[in-house]
Amino acid sequence: MSAQLGNLFILAAPSGAGKSSLIKALLEKHDTADAYPMQVSVSHTTRLPRPGEVDGVHYHFVSRQQFEELIELGVFFEWAEVFGNYYGTSRVTIEQTLHQGTDVFLDIDWQGARQVKKLLPDACGIFILPPSTAVLKERLNKRGQDSDEVIAARMQEAVSEMSHYNEFDYVLVNDDFATALGDLESVVRAHRQRTSKQKMRHTDLLQDLLGDQSTDECE
Repeated sequence: MSAQLGNLFILAAPSGAGKSSLIKALLEKHDTADAYPMQVSVSHTTRLPRPGEVDGVHYHFVSRQQFEELIELGVFFEWAEVFGNYYGTSRVTIEQTLHQGTDVFLDIDWQGARQVKKLLPDACGIFILPPSTAVLKERLNKRGQDSDEVIAARMQEAVSEMSHYNEFDYVLVNDDFATALGDLESVVRAHRQRTSKQKMRHTDLLQDLLGDQSTDECE
């Protein structure tokens, strides 16, 4: 992929750790009028919609056959099969959004994160941990969306998921939500200030400050 003005943030976590809620809260706090617009990527999935989920807003809900056809067409930036369902992110949509200077947040698992990092090593990986297994199970139960069997399977999968935390650039513990949100915001702000991105965003300023030296100095 060519250089992108926008930043790509990958958030992964075991189910129930709160990554989707953190992304939602961050986007609600910073609207599109901000100097750094941001949005969450809407993934494709073969799982059935949960109560309140809307097609095209929370996910693009497709059949298994449709998803596999999209895989063959090379549509996905990344994709994975989790708990018997496919999840994938549109490559073209991500590239176009980043080129426009909009930051994109991917709410995916470690398998998808690994694929994205291979294509875009510059992406910022953030892993969200729960404060304990007891709290994680309590959060899954409170959602009231899954059976006891599904929750038990998610708890087992959580251990496997969390074992990949060291593949990410940052690790945040979501104990107190407000604190975790502040930590996430700090990571996002810092990642945006990298020299490579500031060079692209402030080309005119650097030219004004450094003249002909701006190109050489910033290479």
